[in-house]
Amino acid sequence: MAVNTRLSRSLAILQPVAHSSGFEPALRDIAAIYGLKHATCLVVRAGGGTDRYPLFFTTYPRKWADIYLSRSYFEIDPVVDIIRWARLPVDWSRLQKTSPAIVRFFEEARQHDVGLNGMTVPVRGPNGERSLFSVSSAQPAREWARISETHGHDFQILSHYMHDRVMSVVDISMTATVRRLSARERQCLEALASGLLPKQIAATLRISESAVRLYLRSARRKLGATTSYHAVARASLFELISV
Repeated sequence: MAVNTRLSRSLAILQPVAHSSGFEPALRDIAAIYGLKHATCLVVRAGGGTDRYPLFFTTYPRKWADIYLSRSYFEIDPVVDIIRWARLPVDWSRLQKTSPAIVRFFEEARQHDVGLNGMTVPVRGPNGERSLFSVSSAQPAREWARISETHGHDFQILSHYMHDRVMSVVDISMTATVRRLSARERQCLEALASGLLPKQIAATLRISESAVRLYLRSARRKLGATTSYHAVARASLFELISV
């Protein structure tokens, strides 16, 4: 059963993408589903010694994307630097904007309709890959806070799903050896995808919280996932659970 309409629709949009040209239309559809201004996936490091760097899929205006690339804004963009120091989603309001160059960069981004507020989710793959999944909004801070609070969990799952789809489609090293999940492992992953915390999952399934964490840990190991959200994304990608 589908446990989250927006998330399930978004994963269904990404699942059939078979060529790199399909990611930007998919991101546009996902942004529309969540009422976002833009969505972007940037592979900042690829595993397997590939020279395909950087990989950049975005709904940003083409003019801004061209400026960003031609001026090598990767080198000063504090969003890109998130991959170095963060493991969890980062709201853009936390980013340091102290140097004149960065202040000018953000002002130029604003002028090109990138969005007032945003969030970036860093993803660390099992083979040394690193990517960033970013979403932005034209809404003021209070409304953006509501959006990020309501859908932040979805964005984490989407970030991992997008990461694995990109790795697979562009033929960058991605192991796909997956062991069968137990019924409890599937239940725990589906409940996590619906937004429940381990304590709530335990109450729903009438098992201990420690058992829930054990099942999630086992699922991560079987799926070759680095986090529980990554496990949800991979289980959905391999059609082992319904999201």
